Amino acid sequence: MHKDLLRLARSERAVRRHLALCLAAAVLAGLLVLVQAELLAGVLSGRFAVAALLPLALVVGARGLLGLVQGVAAGRTTTAVKSVLRHRLLSRLRDLGPARLTSHRSGELVTLSGRGLDALDPYLNGYLPSVAVAGVVPIAVLVRLLTADLASAVIVLVTLPLIPVFGALVGMHTKAVTERQWRALSRLGGHFLDVVRGLPTLRAFGRARYQAEVIRRVAEEHRAATMRTLRVAFLSSLVLELAASLSLALVAVPIGLRLLGGTLELSTALLVLLLAPEAYLPLRNMGTRFHAAMEGVAAADQAFAVLDAETEPDPRPASPADGSGAGDGAPSADGPGRGAPEIRLENVTVRYPGRGEAALEEVSLVIAPGERVALVGESGAGKSTLLHLLLGFVTPERGRVLVDGDDLAAGSWRPAFVPQRPHLFAVSVADNIRLGSPGATPDEVRAAARAAHADGFVTELPQGYDTVLGERGTNLSAGQRQRVALARAFCLPGADALLLDEPTARLDGRSEAAVVAATRDLAEGRTAVIVAHRPAMIDLADRVIRIADGRIVSDRRVPRHDTENQRPSALDVSPDGFDDSVSTAQGGESR
Repeated sequence: MHKDLLRLARSERAVRRHLALCLAAAVLAGLLVLVQAELLAGVLSGRFAVAALLPLALVVGARGLLGLVQGVAAGRTTTAVKSVLRHRLLSRLRDLGPARLTSHRSGELVTLSGRGLDALDPYLNGYLPSVAVAGVVPIAVLVRLLTADLASAVIVLVTLPLIPVFGALVGMHTKAVTERQWRALSRLGGHFLDVVRGLPTLRAFGRARYQAEVIRRVAEEHRAATMRTLRVAFLSSLVLELAASLSLALVAVPIGLRLLGGTLELSTALLVLLLAPEAYLPLRNMGTRFHAAMEGVAAADQAFAVLDAETEPDPRPASPADGSGAGDGAPSADGPGRGAPEIRLENVTVRYPGRGEAALEEVSLVIAPGERVALVGESGAGKSTLLHLLLGFVTPERGRVLVDGDDLAAGSWRPAFVPQRPHLFAVSVADNIRLGSPGATPDEVRAAARAAHADGFVTELPQGYDTVLGERGTNLSAGQRQRVALARAFCLPGADALLLDEPTARLDGRSEAAVVAATRDLAEGRTAVIVAHRPAMIDLADRVIRIADGRIVSDRRVPRHDTENQRPSALDVSPDGFDDSVSTAQGGESR
């Protein structure tokens, strides 16, 4: 039995009781085969009277009843084991916390606690009882054959080990391919959920189609792994059946010849012929059920790996110093590629399916090249819809969106986008930064991080830019996640426009100052549209547009000298770094 499952069975009284009943019923049903064979051989040979059919029927009925008891007990054992494991798994995940589970994705954990633990059914219901029977019944049958016919017992004794030997040889290969199949399934579940959650970010940076190919490739790997597992399972069944059939033939042929020669009694011959298959059957069943049980064993290994994981120190740095390179600019390649564009909306109406009111209604707007526009208004007024319209996430019901005179849908419009809650993927910091520019060199990634005031805390992570982030950046604070998203925008080559959706929401004052300073540098020379509530972001704008009920209700230009006087300087932030002290006052977010 799996050592960790055995430990669990010993510690849980309900599991221990049901498992013991299941195994006892299976072994007793197997041992009754000897009585059944004895009675049947005696009746057929005439050694017993016809009245012996009654005890034979009782034995057959007892075997059926024991099989029913075994099935019920096995079902309750499986239910109890899965319930205990799921409870312990969820409790352990709660104790470890998301920041310490950076090596796992929630998709993988969902697959593990759902289908993974369900795969224990064949192991506990079928394989484990067959192991118990295989450990007792063949020995009992062999002892009875020794007393009945020594020659046949010797043949069985010599050929019986062939089945476990062949089974072990095939089983080692089966375990390896099954583990590969389970890893492929876990990777598919984790990656698919990660991609679905980050789909808006992937689409904004032009990587959605590539990730669709990645998912297709991962799914193909899982399909191939599954087919390899099935192929091995079918071949192993052929090997075991062939070995058992040849062994039985070696027993049956001499029995027939000796019976014809008159050197063997009919009752003994019948007993040997009835008992010999029962010596091989438990081993064949064990080998057959081994393959179905291996996926559950792989899932159990992963579950106990999570349960036995030691609590390590929180990987989040206590007081990161973000000062290195805080004043450096973005890499030269990150500037606008063709010049800041003009954005024009002509009588645009956007209506979401199932909603009567329009999210935007007859909106006309012109944003000059290089102009920085702040969109303000109450929640639900239509600010984010306008931003999603510019990103191409929604299509107008009426009207047109033009970028430098070209229709948005037909042009090569690719702005830099920084959402309010940026999605960071469970890959390295460097790969998150170069999301929109897969070919960016390490120097370009670091330059982008310095421009976003992120280089300081990134270099203090355990592996620096190679540190693998937790799912959705759980091992970073809110301010750090926002600066990684800004670095991603700095690393986007040829981005001649900037779209921001409340990037300083949920941040404390000093983290906000860092993001505002980086945003000012990022918006330089670009057409910028900023959805903002906080004054610090509004002060970056040349023009403030208020939206209410899907309409533009005011359009106010901010004089350049007023804007410059109000804008916070990057010097307001300490030159040696930003204060990243944890702030839990608002929604538990920090930095």
